[in-house]
Amino acid sequence: MRVWVCVCLKKLLQTHSHQRKHNGVYVICFQLMGCCQSNSSRHNYPRPLTVASSPNGANNNNNNNTVVTGASAAASAALDVPPFSEFSLSDLKSATNGFSSDHIVSESGDKAPNVVYKGRLNNHNRRLIAVKRFSKSAWPDPKQFADEAWSVGKLRHPRLANLIGYCCDGDERLLVAEYMHNDTLAKHLFHWENQTIEWSMRLRVALSITQALDYCSNKGHPLYHDLNAYRVLFDENGDPRISCFGLIKNSRDGKSYSTNLAYTPPEYLRNGRVTPESVIFSFGTVLLDLLSGKHIPPSHALDMIRGKNILRLMDSHLEGNFSTDEATVVFDLASKCLQYEPRERPKINDLVTTLSRLQNKPDVPSYVMLGIPKHEEAPAPPTPQHPLSPMGDACSRMDLTAIHQILLMTHYKDDEGTNELSFQEWTQQMRDMLEARKRGDLAFRDKDFKTSIECYSQFIDVGTMVSPTVYARRSLCYLFCDQPDAALRDAMQAQLVYPDWATAFYMQAVALSKLNMDKDAADMLNEAASLEEKRQRGGK
Repeated sequence: MRVWVCVCLKKLLQTHSHQRKHNGVYVICFQLMGCCQSNSSRHNYPRPLTVASSPNGANNNNNNNTVVTGASAAASAALDVPPFSEFSLSDLKSATNGFSSDHIVSESGDKAPNVVYKGRLNNHNRRLIAVKRFSKSAWPDPKQFADEAWSVGKLRHPRLANLIGYCCDGDERLLVAEYMHNDTLAKHLFHWENQTIEWSMRLRVALSITQALDYCSNKGHPLYHDLNAYRVLFDENGDPRISCFGLIKNSRDGKSYSTNLAYTPPEYLRNGRVTPESVIFSFGTVLLDLLSGKHIPPSHALDMIRGKNILRLMDSHLEGNFSTDEATVVFDLASKCLQYEPRERPKINDLVTTLSRLQNKPDVPSYVMLGIPKHEEAPAPPTPQHPLSPMGDACSRMDLTAIHQILLMTHYKDDEGTNELSFQEWTQQMRDMLEARKRGDLAFRDKDFKTSIECYSQFIDVGTMVSPTVYARRSLCYLFCDQPDAALRDAMQAQLVYPDWATAFYMQAVALSKLNMDKDAADMLNEAASLEEKRQRGGK
């Protein structure tokens, strides 16, 4: 017997469906049993650790139960930065889709000694993060790495891309920082497409770097490793910041400078040590970048500096739109920073003072000077209107691991009554189908999601038996494989088989969140919670 199910899904598939739109509502009709279709159709932040100090001795409980107290917590709140925390490896795998190469944002790609990934935390805010993954041998002592991370994690400043967490798990060593949306200084200076950075913005960048370095120095972190144009980032408002990753070496015993030796301080070449004066030298190379729009080795630039040939050094793409007096001051600062003898270089606070006087557009937003669109805050997702079950809570947090456990425990109890098979159908086709489903279940249990998809697809393609649970499980497999469109289709199919099944709506909510359709996801979440509430009241 053919069964037709008609479902109205409000504006769910505006960009993800080929269905016909009618009065703002998508009507999808499926012919079940014949597999025909008509065209009418909290993961919250990890809890912070319990002590404000780094995990030494008795304080090293290595769990997610403490609170960062005092000035650090106050600074975090003021800057809308989560408190420094220890993340689990599963958190970061989920955020980066299993450290997918598609998420790599390192300037050197996967060839970088320590790769940086873009990720998104699975919580209501879905905050973007930058995850630096160190090579296996970089920090063999987990306590030493944790101490380093904790020390830097206390820092909070608007000119820093702040460190918000770390992970030590087996051989894995990872740092988690705020994600900066608008690329690096190197990109805007050396590889720009629409417009180069105007002069006033270059002055702001120079000041912001010194402000960040001055803050770090006053907080007991005077060393910054390998300061260069790739370490300077622009946030969602276009404001310049320096990466917190430069405050921690790439490895316990590794080099502080990974760039070309032509750009390294002379004392580092002599003895391999980095001093606060070495940071000033590196800042001088960044000033050269800002002046010239090119990555010029200091030795070449010094010839122009000694000849006082400012115009020859200046970036021709500025087309003369700069103050010669201001450029002369920056020119002189670069010369002083690049002095061979460390003691002859200026102090960081003196650089802040001098550059502060040069700011000529203090009231113009950075995004205007950078030539990027104004950042608009995404509206906060609506609060669920109904109490959430464990499944609802896991879906609201987009915790795929928790959803996986719940679907395993639920097994197939919600499939009862969804199939009526003749004896002939049972004897001829059921054995092969159930064998395919069994293989899919084993792979699902073992988190082999690609094999699960293959086996469940074999089960579904036969078409003799329709299982909403199989659709829900395959939907989750697609989510783990970063295929939210396919996950959404399967969750919708599960709903068509079992129209009042809350799990189908929950899985749609997760898929919609992955597709950044947050309002529709919140609607689905509330619908699922409402169905569960009705089911409990009805005693079913």
